[in-house]
Amino acid sequence: MASMSKIMSQLKAKGSAQTRKIYTNHGAPTEMYGVKVADLKVIAKSIKGEQELAYDLYDTGNVDAMYLAGLVADGKVMTKQRLDKWARNSAWYMISEYAVPFVSTQHDDARGLAMKWMKSKKECVASAGWATYAGLLATSPDKNLNFAEIKDLLAQIESKVESAQNRVRYTMNGFVIAVGAYVKPLLKQAKSTAEAIGKVEVDMGGTACKVPLATQYIAKIVDAGRVGKKRKSIK
Repeated sequence: MASMSKIMSQLKAKGSAQTRKIYTNHGAPTEMYGVKVADLKVIAKSIKGEQELAYDLYDTGNVDAMYLAGLVADGKVMTKQRLDKWARNSAWYMISEYAVPFVSTQHDDARGLAMKWMKSKKECVASAGWATYAGLLATSPDKNLNFAEIKDLLAQIESKVESAQNRVRYTMNGFVIAVGAYVKPLLKQAKSTAEAIGKVEVDMGGTACKVPLATQYIAKIVDAGRVGKKRKSIK
């Protein structure tokens, strides 16, 4: 069993000034070493199944450790209270839109958590909600999905995306893409919403990153014959 000090030392050793600069330009808080995701995945394999260690890593507030925690933790055994705490403390989009959904999507009440978080006035929580529901679309059989609810969420996006908070707009756009990519019976509705919202404007912090155009993204998936192909996990 690895110790916290050992893992934090590994993270520090793998960090670099260049990656810290990149992450800072993307809005990351200063509490980090700047470890590439590829290196985090290697470390994650070495501590797979160490649930308590994952909790401790997340609680450090170090974004490298927090992302690593999302890779390691098993969301199926996490309490909703802990998942709520993780969402509230996910101050950077790499945590709120990736690390948190990695685990929340695995929980038995992932849908309930997502619906609750979407309504939050806190940007990181709301974006975690949309990303979690998108993760469910990617991993859940269609028979387990509520099509009426998904259609309603698409309608909400059409009417609210322009007034939503910055990263919430990004994850709403991602939700539309996820419907088109993973829920074949709702492909027509996803295309319609993608056309309605057009290019979603998101402040990417002066970086070269771009917001995917949902119409084009969905079209590529259709052309590749990949619509409805589910994933085992979003990690």
